[in-house]
Amino acid sequence: MKAIYQKTGIAVIMALFAVSCDESKFLEEKPLSIYAAEIALETSTDYQAAVNYLYRSTTDLLFYRGSGDNRVSMWYGTDLAFCSCDVNKLNKYADTMIPTYFVVEDTWRNTYVIVNQANLILSRIETSGLPEAEKNTIRGEALFFRAFGYRILANLFGGVPLIMEEITAPRRDFVRASRQDTYTQVKNDLLEAIPLLANIESVKDGKVSRQVAQHLLAETYVSLGDYNNAISMATSVIDYPGVALMTARFGTKANETGSAYSDLHRSGNQNRSSGNRESLWASQFDHLNPASPNSSLMPRDILPNYLNITITADEVTTTAFVNGTAEKGGATQGWMQPTDYACNGVWDDSGDLRNADYLIIRDWRIDNEDSPAFGKWIVKDGFISQINPVRQFYPFFMKVAGDIPEELYLKDANGSPLLTALGEHCVPYDILRNYRESYIFRLAETYLLRAEAHILNGNQAAAAADINVIRARSEASLVEPSQVDIDYLLDERIRELCFEELRMITLCRMGKLVERTRKYNSTYPAINGQLLESSGTSMKDYHNLWPIPFSEIERNIEAKLEQNPGYTN
Repeated sequence: MKAIYQKTGIAVIMALFAVSCDESKFLEEKPLSIYAAEIALETSTDYQAAVNYLYRSTTDLLFYRGSGDNRVSMWYGTDLAFCSCDVNKLNKYADTMIPTYFVVEDTWRNTYVIVNQANLILSRIETSGLPEAEKNTIRGEALFFRAFGYRILANLFGGVPLIMEEITAPRRDFVRASRQDTYTQVKNDLLEAIPLLANIESVKDGKVSRQVAQHLLAETYVSLGDYNNAISMATSVIDYPGVALMTARFGTKANETGSAYSDLHRSGNQNRSSGNRESLWASQFDHLNPASPNSSLMPRDILPNYLNITITADEVTTTAFVNGTAEKGGATQGWMQPTDYACNGVWDDSGDLRNADYLIIRDWRIDNEDSPAFGKWIVKDGFISQINPVRQFYPFFMKVAGDIPEELYLKDANGSPLLTALGEHCVPYDILRNYRESYIFRLAETYLLRAEAHILNGNQAAAAADINVIRARSEASLVEPSQVDIDYLLDERIRELCFEELRMITLCRMGKLVERTRKYNSTYPAINGQLLESSGTSMKDYHNLWPIPFSEIERNIEAKLEQNPGYTN
């Protein structure tokens, strides 16, 4: 199976070197290539490079768009968003989510890259000459990443082939383990990794720690139906003295309008070194380093394509906005549009600071001085009726926008920032990068995982208490235990974690993708007010799991790699 067998990182295990005779040591072939198995992993530097590749591969999987829509496909086609640039892409879910869909193939292949690299390290670290403490750290990280990879595969695909050793020759005989067995393997790897990993205050920004592994293990226990252990493990993270929910203003923009919640999402505030004790694991990104990944968590993906808006006022037709601005998130494209549920329906308290007008902006003033409508508002003054509600104008989720660095502002001949007539900072059209680190796990989610375990364990009061810790931080009204169920929890995850968590992975894990998408993402508005069909109308019950890629089934000629029910190859 070529995709599972694919080798990456610093070692490609393909060369087997022969010895012609024992008596003639001078005839023994000594591999000189850095890719040869015998010499690829020898020194501490070699092993650290191999571990670094695990981090890079994970960043690529979670945040880099690559050749297509891998990252955004974890959001659209769910209750959170739909594909607004191509309404036939995943909006017709049954036609797109098929075994030959490239996102399915890429996700499978790239996740097994992580598994394979972890197996390579684990197969060799015990016989290395590294000091014991260093071996333990490297082993703990490799075990964590193998668990992390299998967690993604199990959540999306169900049971998958469990590969636990370095592969040294091509194989075409893979069979699927059960989903339960896959989660059990995740659990076992994490239980072994946790005592080997350092506590969070002892690791560098971006590195996994004991608390990160405990967070993931809490989720895994929920997946296994072991709710008591899930509660216990989440509590180990929540009660650890080195972490805390951020409830006071902090960081780079603490003197500007905002809240502790908005501070979490300002540039420079995602790492513990910024004073953020809520961050458990943030993927590192340096916009000044051209080797840093081009993150797909970009404003242009999610924020509307406002530069294409034209309006007519007093019989004069112009564009509404003259330039992309830092305040609007740059020159955006509007490829992925939040559902009406995410924009409006989920907000159950108008005072919730996560829905403040500086975090979800629902109106902008027209800044084109050539328009008679200059200075008027798109929505309040009625110009929205002229604008396509798909892609061109919808609420701006500014938590995803980050802060465009001032050195990228457009300048005039004197070196002063170019401003619109309304005082916003103009930026180049070709700004394509993210400008901050991106959360993978944050302590607020640990509270919500523990709440989920309490709900499934029949303790709504304890679940409400955990959810209320999160709501109180954002000054939202507290929820009563009688209101709390799994759907309420998923609503709260949208409010707290929208465009942070990979929503597709969460919903597939919980078996709620089909139900929630049918309910909240079945239509989208056309420019004439007509409602057109979106993802939910074409979803089938079997879509709670993704299909096994046909390319993997086709290559696996020496055993049967079963397809998930409902899909045809």
